[in-house]
Amino acid sequence: MNLNIGFIGLGAMGYGMASNIRKKMPKDGVLYIFDVDLSVCHKFKEEFGGYGKVEIVDNAKEAAENSAGVVSVLPSAAIVRDTFLNETTGIIASKKNGERLLLECSTIDSSSAQSIGRQVVAAMSGVYIDGPVSGGAPGATSGTLSFMLGHPKPGPNPSTAEKCLLGMVLMMGHPQKLFWCGELGSGTTAKIVNNYLSGTILLANCEAMALGVRAGLDPKLLFEVVSNSTGQSFMFSNVNPVPGLSPDAPASRDYQGGFREPMMIKDMTLAIDAAEAVGVNPSLAKAARYVYREASEDPYCAQRDATVVYHWLSRK
Repeated sequence: MNLNIGFIGLGAMGYGMASNIRKKMPKDGVLYIFDVDLSVCHKFKEEFGGYGKVEIVDNAKEAAENSAGVVSVLPSAAIVRDTFLNETTGIIASKKNGERLLLECSTIDSSSAQSIGRQVVAAMSGVYIDGPVSGGAPGATSGTLSFMLGHPKPGPNPSTAEKCLLGMVLMMGHPQKLFWCGELGSGTTAKIVNNYLSGTILLANCEAMALGVRAGLDPKLLFEVVSNSTGQSFMFSNVNPVPGLSPDAPASRDYQGGFREPMMIKDMTLAIDAAEAVGVNPSLAKAARYVYREASEDPYCAQRDATVVYHWLSRK
């Protein structure tokens, strides 16, 4: 029985996700890892190699070659496409295995997920399932992510790939947070909807807190008021943009880590495109993207967490 797993993309999310796989997968299984930043691969191997074998590979093809399942977490649709469909280094270049699970966890547009998935399946390279996640880097590290899976819920006799899917997502996510969204691409659509909400709510938090503080309210008092009133939200409580109010939030560490401004702009663009494709006017996403773009032009804000918009507004 093949106990090996491949992992592609050791960024802010992927690093924590891969760490939980190595900790929880069979000790005699091999975790093949690939990232364009070789230094992060060596760091990962040094940190988690004690849980079992970790092998650094040169490309996606090698990560998939001897694996029963592969997880990928990548920054854009173009990179996902190359990772899977490059005829030399991509997964499609690996040896044929129609039962290999390919769990693609990136946040990309649904049409790209569908197109890539169909080509991968047609090439007998594996069972492609879009499975974007929610929960941020803390959820990735703690193994409590939500998964939005573009696949029907398995029946009483799951396929080999479905068994692998269930095993792998439970290494990275909470069992009560697995959502079977339907057909290929549906998980990605659900993720875009979620990110539309979280991105616009985050901006509302930044603007509202800037308003209150500039008007003379104590930020700690304001935090308590909103936390116990109708304006409360997960984003307000856990990712508050005012330094010190949410101890584990990026704002409390100079806005380092977390979800960078360019990624938020990408997510708002995905939301705008998806909404317009079905005839919905995404007025809030358009307004949010405009503000995020403006803030990202500030050198201090450009590569910091998106809640840095609060800092940017406070200085205007």
